[in-house]
Amino acid sequence: MTDTPLKTVISRPGATSAAGDHRDLIHVRDLSLYYGASKALKNISISLKGNLVTAFIGPSGCGKSTFLRCFNRMNDLIDHVKITGLIEIGGQDINHREVDVIELRKKVGMVFQRSNPFPKSIFENIAYGLRLHGMKAKSEVEGVVEQSLKASALWDEVKDRLHSSALGLSGGQQQRLCIARAIAIKPEILLMDEPASALDPIATSKIEELILELKRDFTIVIVTHNMQQAARISDYTAFFYIGELIEYDSTVKVFTNPGRKQTEDYVTGRFG
Repeated sequence: MTDTPLKTVISRPGATSAAGDHRDLIHVRDLSLYYGASKALKNISISLKGNLVTAFIGPSGCGKSTFLRCFNRMNDLIDHVKITGLIEIGGQDINHREVDVIELRKKVGMVFQRSNPFPKSIFENIAYGLRLHGMKAKSEVEGVVEQSLKASALWDEVKDRLHSSALGLSGGQQQRLCIARAIAIKPEILLMDEPASALDPIATSKIEELILELKRDFTIVIVTHNMQQAARISDYTAFFYIGELIEYDSTVKVFTNPGRKQTEDYVTGRFG
């Protein structure tokens, strides 16, 4: 990989310069995470802006997915994890003992690396979560299912087989269904952990186009190993290495004029 293709990608339509008035939504101050005695994240401080796409990049094992999972407290599910420091979303300390984790995860949705549709119909994959969150009226559920499938650019492909198994969809369609399921309950933030890594180039392109559409309504934080993908779709980029945040700036700057040599070496393919 060289730096030239990335500089070309940056100038393409869809990649933005992160200009405009976007409020800081997520504040992280001096965050560290430990697996037992091992310090996996080291004193990270960062603020992420609303209604933009922020990409977390870095080599495997650098802590970017672990950091992503801090925003909806998915690391709570792992034994012997300890977190110090502060994460605020919309001014609220999400690790405070009085925070309802279920409500937090309703506000902060997540799409995983591999699509994980329920072994149910396409319709029920979305309707199930809506009912769990108290939506009972059939017409209302049907309306939100349709709206979510349209928002995830899947409606036209599945509207005539809503009651067929979701497992019969292609990999790319399954991932878009998982995105539809995540946005149906109207989160404010959408976390995406390598959402296109298992997909072919055409399906990946559809996911990227979808992300650019969704940022009008959601704040999106994506982990990706794909440098071109980060350059194409993100407004801001954070580069991690061995548990440390090395650099965080507009994507244009990170890829064309990074402030740290370590960042430059990574985005130009000299290591990682």
